[in-house]
Amino acid sequence: MAINKNQHYKTIAKTCYTANITYLILRVIYLILFVVAEAYTLVIVDVIAIVIYLLFFLLLKKKKYYLYALCCGNEFFIFVSVITLMIGFSSGFPLYLIGLCVVSFFTSYFSKTKNIKGSVVWVGLSLAIFLTLYFVTKFSTPFYEIEAWLEMVLFTMHAILVFAFIAAYLVVFLRYALSLEKKIMSESRTDELTQISNRYGLYDYFEDEEDKSTLMLALFDIDDFKNINDVYGHVYGDFVLKKVADLTSSILSDAFVCRYGGEEFVIVLKETENEPLFDRLEKLRTSIEQETFESDGVKTKITVTIGGVYYQDDITLEKWVELADQRMYSGKNTGKNKTVI
Repeated sequence: MAINKNQHYKTIAKTCYTANITYLILRVIYLILFVVAEAYTLVIVDVIAIVIYLLFFLLLKKKKYYLYALCCGNEFFIFVSVITLMIGFSSGFPLYLIGLCVVSFFTSYFSKTKNIKGSVVWVGLSLAIFLTLYFVTKFSTPFYEIEAWLEMVLFTMHAILVFAFIAAYLVVFLRYALSLEKKIMSESRTDELTQISNRYGLYDYFEDEEDKSTLMLALFDIDDFKNINDVYGHVYGDFVLKKVADLTSSILSDAFVCRYGGEEFVIVLKETENEPLFDRLEKLRTSIEQETFESDGVKTKITVTIGGVYYQDDITLEKWVELADQRMYSGKNTGKNKTVI
């Protein structure tokens, strides 16, 4: 299955730009807190971090998203380690290392190499740094004593941010995964050649349709289609199949149409007071009969034979198709190019 690369990279770009702006804003908030607390040594450290995140926009402008993620992760490791050693573990900065575990797997998913082992290494490194910082600060005095109110504000802010941070990344991942799942489901139920539904789409339609009492299932195939392939080739045969699918979808625009297999097509129509279903199927048959199929200098006329059956209570889809197939072959055996219901 071909995945939409533009959508893929748009998701990556949007996530990276949003993350970088968020991190930059966060550093500005730290700067304000450190200035208010008159912790000027921390102000210097934070200013360096702000400059680094401004430079990261150059990476994003050049679409170096994977490199950005690596640089961003390493900056977090260094920043968290330095700031924790300076003011202590209880400031809550090491909590970011937990969030980095999520980001590492998220980054792997969107990278070209899908390197899961690399993510495991990042998780192991995050854990090692987390425990190292815990034990070092447990048995040593911080280089810089901060006031109790600042410590409480920082820890509370970090706890909230890390949970929000993880949730945000998981939401982005979930939305992307759901969009891919929807695309896969759609493509798995679409015939690649004709771009109409395939038999799996028919199964879904049958299960989803609650009121089947007014429905008719019609099965038709192209008369003597093997001769078309043998005489004019499979490329022309594919052209015929695509055009028949287009004509059917256009003439019976309110019906469910699918390519059931080979040259066989299934139509499910709903009974209305305006026009009998037999007349609608005949309209399709005669329209195909009157159409000229022309491609690359080859010009032919084709016909189809249609068999239709009204829905019967508690009938399975397989049996319904089988009954329509019997009607169709009844028409085949009595001259072809006709509709039998």
